[in-house]
Amino acid sequence: MIQLTNITKSFGGQILFNGLNLQMSKGQKIGLIGRNGTGKSTLFKIILGEESYDEGEVSIPKNYRIGTLRQHLKFTKPTVREECAQVLSEDEQYNFYKIEKILFGLGFSAEDLEKDPLSFSGGYQIRINLAKLLATEPNMLLLDEPTNYLDILSLRWLKQFIREFDGEVILITHDRDFMDSVTTHTMGIQRKGLYIVQGDTKKYYETLALQDETYEKTRLNQEKKRKELEEFIARNKARASTAALAQSKVKALEKMEEMESLENENSLSFNFNYKETPAKVVLRAEDLGFGYDPDTPLFKHLTFALENGKCLAIIGKNGKGKSTLLNYIAGELPKQKGEITFHPSTAIAHFGQTNIERLDIQNTIIDEISSVDKKLGIAQVRAICGTMMFSGDLAEKKIEVLSGGEKSRVMLGKIIATPANLLLLDEPTNHLDMQSIDALCDAVESFEGAVIMVTHSEMLLRRLADALIIFHEGRAEYFEGTYDEFLEKIGWEEEEGINKPQKSKPKIDKKERKLLRANLVQAKSKECTPYKKDIELHETKIIKLEKQLEEHNQALLQATNNGDNSQIIEVSQIISKINNEIEEHFVKLEIASEKFEEISAGYDARLAELD
Repeated sequence: MIQLTNITKSFGGQILFNGLNLQMSKGQKIGLIGRNGTGKSTLFKIILGEESYDEGEVSIPKNYRIGTLRQHLKFTKPTVREECAQVLSEDEQYNFYKIEKILFGLGFSAEDLEKDPLSFSGGYQIRINLAKLLATEPNMLLLDEPTNYLDILSLRWLKQFIREFDGEVILITHDRDFMDSVTTHTMGIQRKGLYIVQGDTKKYYETLALQDETYEKTRLNQEKKRKELEEFIARNKARASTAALAQSKVKALEKMEEMESLENENSLSFNFNYKETPAKVVLRAEDLGFGYDPDTPLFKHLTFALENGKCLAIIGKNGKGKSTLLNYIAGELPKQKGEITFHPSTAIAHFGQTNIERLDIQNTIIDEISSVDKKLGIAQVRAICGTMMFSGDLAEKKIEVLSGGEKSRVMLGKIIATPANLLLLDEPTNHLDMQSIDALCDAVESFEGAVIMVTHSEMLLRRLADALIIFHEGRAEYFEGTYDEFLEKIGWEEEEGINKPQKSKPKIDKKERKLLRANLVQAKSKECTPYKKDIELHETKIIKLEKQLEEHNQALLQATNNGDNSQIIEVSQIISKINNEIEEHFVKLEIASEKFEEISAGYDARLAELD
């Protein structure tokens, strides 16, 4: 497995990493998180040997192959087969069977192998890159934002692929739901170092917050102790009778380790500017139809109404017309078929990918925010800039030097400056980091008006959507209900491009079925019982240990308040030991739970076949 030891990396005098350490274990699938600009992609390049580092060591075992799936797709050959075959070694240059086997496993047909790679959707282009990657037989995958621009079906496929990959993985993505569903550990670049926990992003942030809280309490108590020592020395160093004692306190002060204040990262936090409306229904759409080619409309006969306070999500594969529908509703495309009727008081704010491209690259951030409403004072504009994490001199930066994420925040700032009761949001999470996506979700959730949103994020859909417009089966269909209700009642029939064969039920009589059911239930109970007992045992021990942990945390706090360093060390060691025990029980609990669920699912499937 790879190992990074004390890696230090600087850019232009600014330290990116300082004493960074990582040791991977077999089978680990790690989600790498951190704010934009903290160095996640740079860390990948260091591991791949594409970026130098100032100090430290990178150790990679001999014959251990690392493959990477990059954000940007580039194809140079006329057919899928030739594109994939070019990664083979000289000895295997004509081993097309190896390539074909991988491509068939990724859902390509024999006919697809002769097609131009550029003729496929974004999701299948990712699969072509994956085929090239797998042909090199990597032990480990480095995946840098593989979810960018993928549609829901491709995301669901990629999720399953990563889960089943037999090797190690480090994954960068801002899609929290995606990351948590495929990883075993979460690792963050925090204060120029790496911090890793077993579990999902929620556990990572909870653990980090607890450690920061303990550190800060210890620091404040030490600061208080230092101040008391300094005051004692100042009062007593001039007196002959107490000078020796004062000198001993000076030595104690010199030995006391300086604890610096923790650096806190800026976080996005905002609300959209709601404009009051008496409308119960902000818009009605009747029999909408549109197509760039009149003979092949992207959607037709689409009818729906949107109530104030509701969120309507537009979902489906890439290239089917989702953004076109949003732009059609926004009035940015010529009218073709049907009628859109807005309530007279409806006020729209539109966040679209094309809108971001319309930002004037010569303008400053202040100029762009000001352009929304000339009545806005400079104090209001700067307040909005600050909300979007462009405080002080940062607000004077020109658009041309901003990253994709920063431009997205400028667009959000322009929408905040626009009083509205109808938000039109086209993939608003693109380029935003996890914390900013959470802030966006909070803002949409608390917005009193209506929202129409195009997104591929299942997390956003589950959290925000009240109704859907689904592009599937060659049409756009309105669905009154949540995303989970859609999956339950309709689902993605095109998922993975395969129609699963229907299983025929066994032709057995009622008496035989009853006997078979009883035997299966008995066998299930027998096989599951040991794992059920293990689950109960580890859960009981975890509860007991967590109670002990709470007591010792209180003891640590007391020792810190008293400035009792020896007690602090002793209790800290006990806490560390308890944490390790809890971690071990969680690992064993997870193994037992997975085995229990696996066995139960197998028997449940066999029981279902008898019904």
